[in-house]
Amino acid sequence: MVLAPVPDPEVPARAQRRRYSARYKARILGEYERLETPERGALLRREGLYSSHISKWRKQRDHGALAALAMPVGRPTAHPLEKEVAYLKRENAQLQADLTTARRVIEVQGSSPRCWIISPPAAPSNL
Repeated sequence: MVLAPVPDPEVPARAQRRRYSARYKARILGEYERLETPERGALLRREGLYSSHISKWRKQRDHGALAALAMPVGRPTAHPLEKEVAYLKRENAQLQADLTTARRVIEVQGSSPRCWIISPPAAPSNL
């Protein structure tokens, strides 16, 4: 007699939602609608689905959302110009900060008495 291995008792850090492709949803809906009532429950149990999945997918299909079902999940990608605008705004802010610092340095140097002393011109070294 062979004993089954002991399952890992560790709980995953975070459960992940299942994602269903449009092709999978269409296949399950077609199969579900061809079956008799007792067999439908067996299909749902086999696939690990709930009847709410079926009703939601039917509504989506009936509203012509099959194309929307195939759309990728998540945020749409940013337009390249939007990325460039964000980069230029950050660069502009940095340059403005540098300019403010430079103006302060010039102002301090201009008000310093050391700057008021005029030093004689350097003698030419070619003589």
